Amino acid sequence: MEDMKTVTEWKRYVEPALTCKTNEFLLMGYANATNEDIWNCLVKNVWQGNPQKRLYEVVQDIFHLHSHTYMSYLTVNVLQDDDLSATIAALTETEESS
Repeated sequence: MEDMKTVTEWKRYVEPALTCKTNEFLLMGYANATNEDIWNCLVKNVWQGNPQKRLYEVVQDIFHLHSHTYMSYLTVNVLQDDDLSATIAALTETEESS
């Protein structure tokens, strides 16, 4: 029976699967897809943290990641980054006018 480890512990073993998924998304037209973005999407949206899983479960989750889940993840990150940028800009303007 295969050991259970946290998904983070499996990451270096599943790089080929991540690369395959990245290439799939690139072929679908997602020009900025990266292994790291796909991994972060899985951690945040699919696994919701760092759960314990078997290797085959982690690989299965990677290959079953839908493009709409990935795009939703990217959209939320862009919106959060925009909010952060707006907040920083507002704070900077307030400090400069004082």
